[in-house]
Amino acid sequence: MNTESNSLVSRRELLRTGAGLLLTTALPLPGHAAGSNEYRIVAVPARARLAGAGRPETDVWAYDGTIPGSLVRLRQGEPARLVVENRLDQATTVHWHGIRLPNAMDGVPGLTQPPIKPGGSFVYEFTPPDAGTFWYHPHANSLEQLGRGLAGPVIVEERQPVIVDRDLLWFLADWRLTSEGGIASGFGNRMEAAMSGRVGNTVTLNGQVSEDEPVRAGERIRLRLVNGSLARIMALRFEGHRPLIVAIDGQPCDPHVPERHHILLGPAMRVDVMIDMQGEPGRRYGVIDDFYDGLSYLVTQLAYDGSPPVREHPLDASLDLPRNPLPEPDLAAIERHDLTLQGGMMSGMGGMQGGGMMHGMMGMVGSPTWAINGMSMSGDGHAGMEPALTFQRGRSVILTLRNETAWWHPMHFHGHSLAVLSRNGKPVPHRQWQDTVLMAPKDVVEVAFVADNPGDWMLHCHVMDHQMAGLMTVLRVA
Repeated sequence: MNTESNSLVSRRELLRTGAGLLLTTALPLPGHAAGSNEYRIVAVPARARLAGAGRPETDVWAYDGTIPGSLVRLRQGEPARLVVENRLDQATTVHWHGIRLPNAMDGVPGLTQPPIKPGGSFVYEFTPPDAGTFWYHPHANSLEQLGRGLAGPVIVEERQPVIVDRDLLWFLADWRLTSEGGIASGFGNRMEAAMSGRVGNTVTLNGQVSEDEPVRAGERIRLRLVNGSLARIMALRFEGHRPLIVAIDGQPCDPHVPERHHILLGPAMRVDVMIDMQGEPGRRYGVIDDFYDGLSYLVTQLAYDGSPPVREHPLDASLDLPRNPLPEPDLAAIERHDLTLQGGMMSGMGGMQGGGMMHGMMGMVGSPTWAINGMSMSGDGHAGMEPALTFQRGRSVILTLRNETAWWHPMHFHGHSLAVLSRNGKPVPHRQWQDTVLMAPKDVVEVAFVADNPGDWMLHCHVMDHQMAGLMTVLRVA
Protein backbone atom coordinates (compact mmCIF):
# COMPACT_ATOMS: atom_id res chain seq x y z
CA MET A 1 0.00 0.00 0.00
CA ASN A 2 1.73 3.05 -1.24
CA THR A 3 1.33 6.31 0.62
CA GLU A 4 3.81 9.14 0.44
CA SER A 5 2.12 11.03 3.27
CA ASN A 6 2.98 11.00 6.93
CA SER A 7 1.28 7.86 8.22
CA LEU A 8 2.00 8.58 11.89
CA VAL A 9 -0.07 11.50 13.14
CA SER A 10 -0.83 13.16 16.46
CA ARG A 11 -4.42 13.30 17.81
CA ARG A 12 -3.77 13.20 21.57
CA GLU A 13 -6.83 15.30 22.33
CA LEU A 14 -9.06 12.76 20.59
CA LEU A 15 -7.69 9.43 21.76
CA ARG A 16 -6.98 7.42 24.83
CA THR A 17 -4.56 4.55 24.60
CA GLY A 18 -6.40 1.35 23.68
CA ALA A 19 -5.58 -2.07 25.08
CA GLY A 20 -5.62 -4.11 21.92
CA LEU A 21 -5.28 -7.86 21.76
CA LEU A 22 -6.28 -11.06 20.10
CA LEU A 23 -7.61 -14.53 19.77
CA THR A 24 -7.36 -16.42 16.48
CA THR A 25 -8.51 -18.82 13.92
CA ALA A 26 -11.70 -20.76 14.73
CA LEU A 27 -14.51 -18.24 14.87
CA PRO A 28 -17.98 -19.72 15.51
CA LEU A 29 -20.40 -20.69 12.77
CA PRO A 30 -23.74 -21.23 14.57
CA GLY A 31 -25.82 -20.26 11.55
CA HIS A 32 -24.01 -22.41 8.98
CA ALA A 33 -25.49 -25.31 7.09
CA ALA A 34 -22.51 -27.69 6.91
CA GLY A 35 -21.04 -28.19 3.47
CA SER A 36 -23.01 -25.39 1.82
CA ASN A 37 -22.94 -21.69 1.02
CA GLU A 38 -26.09 -21.16 3.14
CA TYR A 39 -26.22 -19.24 6.43
CA ARG A 40 -28.80 -17.88 8.82
CA ILE A 41 -27.53 -14.78 10.64
CA VAL A 42 -29.47 -13.16 13.48
CA ALA A 43 -28.91 -9.60 14.74
CA VAL A 44 -29.62 -9.67 18.50
CA PRO A 45 -28.79 -7.87 21.75
CA ALA A 46 -26.05 -9.77 23.60
CA ARG A 47 -23.30 -9.42 26.17
CA ALA A 48 -19.54 -9.68 25.63
CA ARG A 49 -16.45 -9.36 27.83
CA LEU A 50 -14.62 -6.86 25.64
CA ALA A 51 -12.22 -5.34 28.17
CA GLY A 52 -10.62 -8.58 29.38
CA ALA A 53 -10.79 -11.02 32.25
CA GLY A 54 -12.03 -9.55 35.50
CA ARG A 55 -13.73 -6.63 33.76
CA PRO A 56 -17.51 -6.22 33.49
CA GLU A 57 -19.39 -7.58 30.50
CA THR A 58 -20.67 -5.09 27.92
CA ASP A 59 -24.16 -4.91 26.45
CA VAL A 60 -23.69 -5.16 22.67
CA TRP A 61 -25.63 -5.77 19.48
CA ALA A 62 -24.20 -8.81 17.73
CA TYR A 63 -24.70 -11.19 14.84
CA ASP A 64 -25.56 -14.62 16.31
CA GLY A 65 -24.73 -13.22 19.75
CA THR A 66 -20.95 -13.20 19.22
CA ILE A 67 -18.32 -10.47 18.79
CA PRO A 68 -17.39 -10.47 15.97
CA GLY A 69 -20.33 -12.15 14.24
CA SER A 70 -20.10 -15.65 12.86
CA LEU A 71 -17.48 -16.25 10.21
CA VAL A 72 -19.19 -16.57 6.83
CA ARG A 73 -17.05 -18.90 4.70
CA LEU A 74 -18.08 -19.05 1.05
CA ARG A 75 -16.67 -20.67 -2.06
CA GLN A 76 -15.60 -18.65 -5.08
CA GLY A 77 -18.02 -18.89 -8.00
CA GLU A 78 -20.70 -20.83 -6.08
CA PRO A 79 -24.14 -19.36 -5.24
CA ALA A 80 -24.61 -18.20 -1.63
CA ARG A 81 -27.86 -17.76 0.28
CA LEU A 82 -27.77 -15.76 3.53
CA VAL A 83 -30.93 -15.22 5.57
CA VAL A 84 -30.63 -12.27 7.96
CA GLU A 85 -33.13 -11.99 10.83
CA ASN A 86 -33.57 -8.78 12.81
CA ARG A 87 -34.25 -9.17 16.55
CA LEU A 88 -33.25 -5.60 17.39
CA ASP A 89 -35.78 -2.89 18.23
CA GLN A 90 -34.82 -0.85 15.15
CA ALA A 91 -34.52 -1.48 11.41
CA THR A 92 -31.28 -2.77 9.93
CA THR A 93 -29.68 -4.11 6.73
CA VAL A 94 -26.48 -5.99 5.89
CA HIS A 95 -23.83 -4.74 3.47
CA TRP A 96 -21.41 -7.42 2.18
CA HIS A 97 -18.40 -5.16 2.13
CA GLY A 98 -16.09 -5.55 -0.86
CA ILE A 99 -18.03 -8.33 -2.62
CA ARG A 100 -18.95 -7.55 -6.24
CA LEU A 101 -22.59 -8.57 -6.11
CA PRO A 102 -25.91 -7.50 -7.71
CA ASN A 103 -27.13 -4.07 -6.69
CA ALA A 104 -30.31 -5.45 -5.07
CA MET A 105 -28.11 -7.40 -2.61
CA ASP A 106 -25.96 -4.43 -1.55
CA GLY A 107 -27.79 -3.64 1.70
CA VAL A 108 -28.35 0.12 1.41
CA PRO A 109 -31.79 0.96 2.86
CA GLY A 110 -34.11 2.67 0.40
CA LEU A 111 -31.48 2.77 -2.33
CA THR A 112 -31.15 -0.99 -2.95
CA GLN A 113 -33.61 -2.68 -0.56
CA PRO A 114 -36.28 -1.94 2.07
CA PRO A 115 -34.90 -1.87 5.61
CA ILE A 116 -35.33 -5.08 7.61
CA LYS A 117 -37.88 -4.12 10.25
CA PRO A 118 -37.76 -5.48 13.82
CA GLY A 119 -38.93 -9.09 13.70
CA GLY A 120 -38.41 -9.25 9.94
CA SER A 121 -35.88 -10.99 7.70
CA PHE A 122 -34.26 -10.58 4.30
CA VAL A 123 -32.66 -13.15 2.00
CA TYR A 124 -29.38 -12.15 0.36
CA GLU A 125 -28.46 -14.27 -2.65
CA PHE A 126 -25.34 -13.77 -4.78
CA THR A 127 -22.42 -15.65 -6.31
CA PRO A 128 -19.05 -14.23 -5.11
CA PRO A 129 -16.77 -13.86 -8.14
CA ASP A 130 -13.66 -13.12 -6.10
CA ALA A 131 -11.79 -15.14 -3.51
CA GLY A 132 -10.40 -13.17 -0.57
CA THR A 133 -11.08 -11.50 2.77
CA PHE A 134 -14.27 -9.45 3.12
CA TRP A 135 -16.70 -8.55 5.93
CA TYR A 136 -20.32 -7.71 6.65
CA HIS A 137 -21.94 -4.90 8.65
CA PRO A 138 -25.14 -2.81 8.79
CA HIS A 139 -25.91 0.12 6.53
CA ALA A 140 -28.78 1.42 8.68
CA ASN A 141 -28.03 3.67 11.65
CA SER A 142 -24.51 2.62 10.71
CA LEU A 143 -22.61 4.65 13.27
CA GLU A 144 -24.43 3.21 16.27
CA GLN A 145 -25.14 -0.30 14.99
CA LEU A 146 -21.52 -0.89 13.96
CA GLY A 147 -20.32 0.93 17.09
CA ARG A 148 -22.36 -1.44 19.29
CA GLY A 149 -20.92 -4.54 17.68
CA LEU A 150 -22.72 -5.54 14.48
CA ALA A 151 -19.89 -6.78 12.25
CA GLY A 152 -18.53 -10.08 11.07
CA PRO A 153 -15.89 -11.54 8.71
CA VAL A 154 -16.35 -13.18 5.31
CA ILE A 155 -13.78 -15.48 3.72
CA VAL A 156 -14.32 -16.53 0.12
CA GLU A 157 -12.07 -19.52 -0.44
CA GLU A 158 -9.87 -19.90 -3.50
CA ARG A 159 -10.77 -22.72 -5.85
CA GLN A 160 -7.33 -24.24 -5.18
CA PRO A 161 -6.07 -24.11 -1.58
CA VAL A 162 -3.14 -21.78 -0.86
CA ILE A 163 -0.16 -23.66 0.60
CA VAL A 164 0.47 -22.42 4.13
CA ASP A 165 0.74 -24.09 7.53
CA ARG A 166 -2.07 -21.99 9.05
CA ASP A 167 -4.65 -19.51 7.78
CA LEU A 168 -5.53 -17.06 10.57
CA LEU A 169 -8.04 -14.22 10.78
CA TRP A 170 -7.56 -11.22 13.06
CA PHE A 171 -10.72 -9.07 13.17
CA LEU A 172 -9.71 -5.78 14.82
CA ALA A 173 -12.21 -3.32 16.27
CA ASP A 174 -12.15 -0.56 18.81
CA TRP A 175 -14.71 0.43 21.38
CA ARG A 176 -15.42 3.44 23.55
CA LEU A 177 -16.15 1.91 26.95
CA THR A 178 -17.10 3.53 30.25
CA SER A 179 -15.35 2.63 33.50
CA GLU A 180 -18.32 0.34 34.26
CA GLY A 181 -17.77 -1.55 30.99
CA GLY A 182 -20.70 -0.13 29.04
CA ILE A 183 -20.56 1.38 25.58
CA ALA A 184 -20.31 5.14 25.99
CA SER A 185 -23.16 7.25 24.66
CA GLY A 186 -22.67 10.23 22.39
CA PHE A 187 -22.92 8.68 18.93
CA GLY A 188 -23.15 11.44 16.33
CA ASN A 189 -21.18 14.02 18.30
CA ARG A 190 -20.83 16.98 15.93
CA MET A 191 -17.32 17.90 17.09
CA GLU A 192 -16.03 14.37 16.46
CA ALA A 193 -17.85 14.23 13.13
CA ALA A 194 -15.91 17.31 11.98
CA MET A 195 -12.56 15.80 13.02
CA SER A 196 -11.29 12.20 13.32
CA GLY A 197 -14.61 10.54 14.16
CA ARG A 198 -15.42 8.33 17.14
CA VAL A 199 -12.13 6.67 18.09
CA GLY A 200 -12.42 4.24 21.00
CA ASN A 201 -10.33 3.56 24.08
CA THR A 202 -10.18 -0.25 23.85
CA VAL A 203 -9.06 -2.37 20.90
CA THR A 204 -10.07 -6.01 20.56
CA LEU A 205 -8.93 -8.74 18.24
CA ASN A 206 -11.58 -11.30 17.39
CA GLY A 207 -13.65 -9.76 20.16
CA GLN A 208 -11.32 -10.65 23.00
CA VAL A 209 -8.35 -9.33 24.92
CA SER A 210 -5.39 -11.69 24.86
CA GLU A 211 -1.83 -11.58 26.12
CA ASP A 212 -0.34 -13.40 23.16
CA GLU A 213 -0.85 -15.43 20.00
CA PRO A 214 0.82 -18.88 19.96
CA VAL A 215 3.08 -19.59 16.99
CA ARG A 216 5.76 -22.12 16.15
CA ALA A 217 9.17 -21.52 14.64
CA GLY A 218 9.45 -22.43 10.98
CA GLU A 219 5.76 -22.30 10.07
CA ARG A 220 4.27 -20.10 7.36
CA ILE A 221 1.11 -18.23 8.33
CA ARG A 222 -1.41 -16.49 6.11
CA LEU A 223 -2.76 -13.72 8.32
CA ARG A 224 -5.97 -11.95 7.28
CA LEU A 225 -6.25 -8.52 8.93
CA VAL A 226 -9.64 -6.76 9.04
CA ASN A 227 -10.21 -3.29 10.51
CA GLY A 228 -13.83 -3.16 11.68
CA SER A 229 -13.42 0.10 13.63
CA LEU A 230 -15.65 3.14 13.26
CA ALA A 231 -12.73 5.54 12.80
CA ARG A 232 -9.43 4.16 14.12
CA ILE A 233 -6.62 3.92 11.56
CA MET A 234 -3.87 1.41 12.35
CA ALA A 235 -0.22 1.13 11.32
CA LEU A 236 0.85 -2.35 12.45
CA ARG A 237 4.50 -3.19 13.05
CA PHE A 238 5.60 -6.80 13.64
CA GLU A 239 8.73 -6.79 15.79
CA GLY A 240 11.43 -9.17 14.54
CA HIS A 241 9.37 -10.34 11.55
CA ARG A 242 9.01 -9.56 7.86
CA PRO A 243 5.37 -9.81 6.80
CA LEU A 244 4.73 -9.62 3.06
CA ILE A 245 1.49 -8.09 1.80
CA VAL A 246 -0.14 -10.49 -0.69
CA ALA A 247 -3.68 -9.05 -0.94
CA ILE A 248 -5.47 -5.76 -0.21
CA ASP A 249 -9.24 -5.59 0.25
CA GLY A 250 -9.53 -9.20 -0.90
CA GLN A 251 -7.66 -8.62 -4.17
CA PRO A 252 -4.24 -10.27 -4.69
CA CYS A 253 -1.29 -7.98 -5.41
CA ASP A 254 2.40 -8.49 -6.05
CA PRO A 255 3.90 -9.72 -2.73
CA HIS A 256 5.81 -6.85 -1.15
CA VAL A 257 7.21 -5.49 2.08
CA PRO A 258 4.90 -2.78 3.50
CA GLU A 259 6.09 0.79 3.21
CA ARG A 260 8.12 1.87 6.26
CA HIS A 261 7.53 -1.70 7.57
CA HIS A 262 4.08 -0.69 8.80
CA ILE A 263 0.86 -2.28 7.53
CA LEU A 264 -1.49 0.68 7.08
CA LEU A 265 -5.07 -0.35 7.76
CA GLY A 266 -7.87 2.21 7.57
CA PRO A 267 -11.42 1.48 8.76
CA ALA A 268 -13.09 -1.19 6.57
CA MET A 269 -9.80 -2.20 4.91
CA ARG A 270 -8.43 -5.73 4.80
CA VAL A 271 -4.85 -6.80 4.23
CA ASP A 272 -3.62 -10.38 3.84
CA VAL A 273 0.02 -11.02 4.74
CA MET A 274 2.31 -14.02 4.62
CA ILE A 275 4.71 -14.44 7.53
CA ASP A 276 7.46 -17.02 7.83
CA MET A 277 7.82 -17.47 11.59
CA GLN A 278 11.59 -17.23 12.07
CA GLY A 279 11.73 -16.02 15.67
CA GLU A 280 13.49 -17.83 18.50
CA PRO A 281 11.60 -20.66 20.23
CA GLY A 282 10.37 -19.52 23.65
CA ARG A 283 10.50 -15.77 22.83
CA ARG A 284 7.71 -13.22 22.41
CA TYR A 285 7.57 -10.50 19.76
CA GLY A 286 5.24 -7.52 19.92
CA VAL A 287 2.70 -6.44 17.30
CA ILE A 288 2.49 -2.66 17.75
CA ASP A 289 0.05 -0.08 16.38
CA ASP A 290 2.11 3.08 15.76
CA PHE A 291 -0.33 5.17 13.72
CA TYR A 292 -1.10 7.95 16.21
CA ASP A 293 2.12 9.69 17.22
CA GLY A 294 2.83 9.22 20.92
CA LEU A 295 -0.04 6.77 21.37
CA SER A 296 1.55 3.47 20.36
CA TYR A 297 0.14 0.40 22.06
CA LEU A 298 0.65 -3.36 22.05
CA VAL A 299 -1.93 -5.16 19.92
CA THR A 300 -0.64 -8.61 20.84
CA GLN A 301 2.50 -10.70 21.07
CA LEU A 302 3.63 -13.53 18.83
CA ALA A 303 4.47 -16.15 21.45
CA TYR A 304 6.77 -18.94 20.26
CA ASP A 305 6.54 -22.27 21.99
CA GLY A 306 9.76 -24.03 22.97
CA SER A 307 9.62 -26.81 20.39
CA PRO A 308 12.15 -27.10 17.53
CA PRO A 309 11.28 -25.41 14.20
CA VAL A 310 8.85 -27.29 11.97
CA ARG A 311 11.37 -26.76 9.14
CA GLU A 312 14.88 -25.38 8.89
CA HIS A 313 14.21 -23.16 5.86
CA PRO A 314 11.15 -21.18 4.77
CA LEU A 315 8.42 -23.13 3.02
CA ASP A 316 9.24 -23.63 -0.67
CA ALA A 317 5.88 -22.52 -2.08
CA SER A 318 4.81 -19.48 -4.07
CA LEU A 319 3.66 -16.41 -2.17
CA ASP A 320 1.48 -15.29 -5.08
CA LEU A 321 -2.27 -15.69 -4.67
CA PRO A 322 -4.36 -16.57 -7.74
CA ARG A 323 -5.78 -13.45 -9.38
CA ASN A 324 -9.49 -12.74 -9.34
CA PRO A 325 -11.47 -12.17 -12.57
CA LEU A 326 -11.42 -8.36 -12.40
CA PRO A 327 -12.18 -6.51 -15.64
CA GLU A 328 -9.11 -4.53 -16.72
CA PRO A 329 -9.77 -0.87 -17.62
CA ASP A 330 -8.91 0.07 -21.19
CA LEU A 331 -6.63 3.05 -20.60
CA ALA A 332 -6.67 3.87 -24.32
CA ALA A 333 -10.45 4.49 -24.24
CA ILE A 334 -11.03 6.03 -20.84
CA GLU A 335 -13.32 8.71 -19.46
CA ARG A 336 -12.10 10.89 -16.62
CA HIS A 337 -13.90 12.46 -13.69
CA ASP A 338 -12.86 14.35 -10.54
CA LEU A 339 -14.35 13.94 -7.08
CA THR A 340 -13.21 16.41 -4.43
CA LEU A 341 -13.59 15.81 -0.69
CA GLN A 342 -14.37 18.98 1.24
CA GLY A 343 -15.23 20.18 4.72
CA GLY A 344 -14.49 19.26 8.30
CA MET A 345 -12.73 21.24 11.00
CA MET A 346 -10.02 23.58 9.72
CA SER A 347 -11.43 23.66 6.19
CA GLY A 348 -14.33 25.92 5.22
CA MET A 349 -17.54 24.64 3.67
CA GLY A 350 -18.31 27.62 1.48
CA GLY A 351 -20.22 26.95 -1.73
CA MET A 352 -21.91 23.76 -0.55
CA GLN A 353 -25.42 23.08 -1.67
CA GLY A 354 -27.86 21.70 0.83
CA GLY A 355 -31.15 20.78 -0.79
CA GLY A 356 -32.58 17.79 1.06
CA MET A 357 -29.23 16.96 2.62
CA MET A 358 -30.12 16.83 6.29
CA HIS A 359 -31.59 13.31 6.12
CA GLY A 360 -30.39 11.14 9.00
CA MET A 361 -28.11 13.66 10.70
CA MET A 362 -28.43 11.93 14.09
CA GLY A 363 -29.79 15.00 15.81
CA MET A 364 -27.08 17.34 14.55
CA VAL A 365 -28.10 20.89 13.76
CA GLY A 366 -26.82 23.44 11.27
CA SER A 367 -25.23 22.76 7.90
CA PRO A 368 -23.66 19.42 6.91
CA THR A 369 -20.02 18.95 7.86
CA TRP A 370 -18.61 17.29 4.72
CA ALA A 371 -19.21 17.34 0.97
CA ILE A 372 -18.11 15.73 -2.30
CA ASN A 373 -17.96 18.19 -5.22
CA GLY A 374 -19.89 20.67 -3.09
CA MET A 375 -22.81 18.34 -2.38
CA SER A 376 -23.59 16.59 0.91
CA MET A 377 -25.54 13.37 1.29
CA SER A 378 -25.90 12.40 4.92
CA GLY A 379 -27.17 9.34 6.73
CA ASP A 380 -27.06 5.76 5.48
CA GLY A 381 -28.55 6.04 2.00
CA HIS A 382 -32.19 6.48 1.05
CA ALA A 383 -34.56 6.45 -1.90
CA GLY A 384 -34.22 9.20 -4.45
CA MET A 385 -30.50 9.89 -4.02
CA GLU A 386 -29.38 11.63 -7.22
CA PRO A 387 -26.12 10.31 -8.67
CA ALA A 388 -23.12 12.61 -8.81
CA LEU A 389 -21.88 10.77 -11.91
CA THR A 390 -23.48 8.37 -14.41
CA PHE A 391 -21.45 5.86 -16.43
CA GLN A 392 -22.56 3.77 -19.37
CA ARG A 393 -22.17 0.08 -18.60
CA GLY A 394 -18.87 -1.32 -19.85
CA ARG A 395 -17.04 2.04 -19.93
CA SER A 396 -13.54 2.34 -18.50
CA VAL A 397 -13.29 5.18 -15.99
CA ILE A 398 -10.51 7.04 -14.17
CA LEU A 399 -11.59 8.86 -11.03
CA THR A 400 -9.27 11.48 -9.57
CA LEU A 401 -10.00 11.69 -5.85
CA ARG A 402 -8.82 14.92 -4.22
CA ASN A 403 -8.77 15.27 -0.45
CA GLU A 404 -8.95 19.00 0.22
CA THR A 405 -9.57 18.43 3.94
CA ALA A 406 -7.23 18.29 6.94
CA TRP A 407 -8.33 14.74 7.83
CA TRP A 408 -7.88 11.12 6.74
CA HIS A 409 -10.65 9.40 4.77
CA PRO A 410 -10.99 5.71 3.82
CA MET A 411 -13.17 6.08 0.70
CA HIS A 412 -15.27 2.97 -0.05
CA PHE A 413 -16.94 2.27 -3.41
CA HIS A 414 -19.72 -0.32 -3.34
CA GLY A 415 -19.99 -3.09 -5.92
CA HIS A 416 -16.60 -2.56 -7.60
CA SER A 417 -12.86 -2.86 -7.07
CA LEU A 418 -10.58 0.00 -8.07
CA ALA A 419 -7.12 -0.24 -9.60
CA VAL A 420 -5.00 2.32 -7.72
CA LEU A 421 -2.88 4.02 -10.40
CA SER A 422 -1.13 6.92 -8.68
CA ARG A 423 -0.87 8.86 -5.45
CA ASN A 424 0.22 12.51 -5.52
CA GLY A 425 1.59 12.11 -9.03
CA LYS A 426 3.67 8.99 -8.32
CA PRO A 427 2.72 5.58 -9.74
CA VAL A 428 1.46 3.06 -7.18
CA PRO A 429 3.39 -0.22 -7.55
CA HIS A 430 2.49 -3.88 -6.95
CA ARG A 431 -0.76 -3.96 -9.01
CA GLN A 432 -3.00 -2.91 -6.14
CA TRP A 433 -6.80 -3.13 -6.36
CA GLN A 434 -8.91 -1.81 -3.50
CA ASP A 435 -12.53 -1.13 -2.62
CA THR A 436 -11.54 1.19 0.26
CA VAL A 437 -8.84 3.75 -0.60
CA LEU A 438 -7.24 5.45 2.40
CA MET A 439 -6.53 9.11 1.68
CA ALA A 440 -4.24 11.26 3.81
CA PRO A 441 -4.88 15.00 4.11
CA LYS A 442 -4.33 16.75 0.75
CA ASP A 443 -3.80 13.46 -1.11
CA VAL A 444 -4.66 13.20 -4.79
CA VAL A 445 -5.28 9.58 -5.84
CA GLU A 446 -6.10 8.24 -9.31
CA VAL A 447 -8.11 5.02 -9.52
CA ALA A 448 -9.48 3.14 -12.52
CA PHE A 449 -12.30 0.64 -12.99
CA VAL A 450 -14.71 -0.79 -15.52
CA ALA A 451 -18.31 0.26 -14.85
CA ASP A 452 -19.63 -3.25 -15.41
CA ASN A 453 -21.98 -3.66 -12.43
CA PRO A 454 -25.32 -1.89 -13.13
CA GLY A 455 -27.16 0.07 -10.45
CA ASP A 456 -26.83 3.01 -8.06
CA TRP A 457 -23.73 2.52 -5.91
CA MET A 458 -22.65 4.42 -2.84
CA LEU A 459 -19.22 6.02 -2.57
CA HIS A 460 -18.54 7.21 0.96
CA CYS A 461 -16.01 7.69 3.71
CA HIS A 462 -15.86 4.71 6.06
CA VAL A 463 -15.12 6.88 9.08
CA MET A 464 -18.76 6.45 9.95
CA ASP A 465 -19.18 9.90 11.52
CA HIS A 466 -17.97 11.41 8.24
CA GLN A 467 -20.43 9.39 6.15
CA MET A 468 -23.34 10.28 8.42
CA ALA A 469 -22.40 13.96 8.27
CA GLY A 470 -22.29 14.29 4.50
CA LEU A 471 -19.19 12.59 3.01
CA MET A 472 -21.18 10.33 0.69
CA THR A 473 -22.42 10.29 -2.87
CA VAL A 474 -23.96 7.92 -5.44
CA LEU A 475 -22.38 6.76 -8.71
CA ARG A 476 -24.73 5.24 -11.27
CA VAL A 477 -23.87 2.52 -13.77
CA ALA A 478 -26.62 2.81 -16.35
